[in-house]
Amino acid sequence: MSVPSTELPPMIDWGLAAALGSRLAGDGPVVTRAEADAAVAELRAGAHRSTGLVRDFTGLDAPDGTAPILVVDRPGWVQANVEGFAVATRPMVEKLVASKPPSGLALKVGSKVTGAEVGGLLGFLAGKVLGQFDPFHPDHGRLLLVAPNIVHVERELGVDPHDFRLWVCLHEETHRVQFTAVPWMREHLFSEIQAISDAVEPSSFLDAGVERIAEAIKAGRNGGSIVDMFSSPEQREVLDRVTGMMSLLEGHADVVMDDVGPTVIPSVERIRRKFTQRRQGVGALDRILRRLLGLEAKMAQYRDGAKFVRAVVDKVGMAEFNAVWAAPENLPGKAELADPEGWVRRVLA
Repeated sequence: MSVPSTELPPMIDWGLAAALGSRLAGDGPVVTRAEADAAVAELRAGAHRSTGLVRDFTGLDAPDGTAPILVVDRPGWVQANVEGFAVATRPMVEKLVASKPPSGLALKVGSKVTGAEVGGLLGFLAGKVLGQFDPFHPDHGRLLLVAPNIVHVERELGVDPHDFRLWVCLHEETHRVQFTAVPWMREHLFSEIQAISDAVEPSSFLDAGVERIAEAIKAGRNGGSIVDMFSSPEQREVLDRVTGMMSLLEGHADVVMDDVGPTVIPSVERIRRKFTQRRQGVGALDRILRRLLGLEAKMAQYRDGAKFVRAVVDKVGMAEFNAVWAAPENLPGKAELADPEGWVRRVLA
């Protein structure tokens, strides 16, 4: 029997995570009030403009009035992700508590430790994320655009700020359309998260301890990640399905932003070239952290997903490709990302 989350303090101190993450994230680049207001207004307008551009290119039509668009600062992004993490981890936390209820003192101390770990992770990521679709926000999710990070990167790359802002909006708005035009997508993601939780063995998870963390750090240096260290065979099967889905979503958004770009963004080729160089990481420590946190896999999702989408669209056209959105079983598996013709035979035969 599951223990209701209201009967015990949370296993993760979400308040600490939000406070620490916001403090570590920093404020971002120095801008005047007028520059900040202009960037926020332009991003909001760019996201709304992108809706029609995405619809015309992809054929996906998102209903009006769903999934609001928010332009946020770094602490705002941290707070949104704390809320999302709380929803995403709830099935696993309830299973762990039901299996082995911790004592009050252990729970209090442990929640501080895990809260600090989550806050540190979010603090690191908060300075890097340009935008994100948050599928966990009721009722249909929400789109987040992180204004200070977008301004920082456009300055760092030396690109046209107006072109760059619309380019980012095209990518992120594509994600909003994916989740709102495809009615089963959010529930399918939630069901996969539940499947990962169902595959957790509470005793082995709770006993993993510091040794597993040390192994994960070592694996991070050698190409693995923390996710790899905490994946049972059952979880890995689900993670492979999720990898296929997320690679499709990321690659599809990259294709949209680059293929729509030339019609409305004069400098799109220069932006893509410079941005791709930036995705490689800027130093040894940054690369190790990206690998350890699974961000290297995230970069592969963009690349592999985009190759898959382009290969299928080139072969059968966008209208036939859109069969991928018809049902969860039409999503490509991880192996099919490298075999788009196999996906065509399986789904469109």
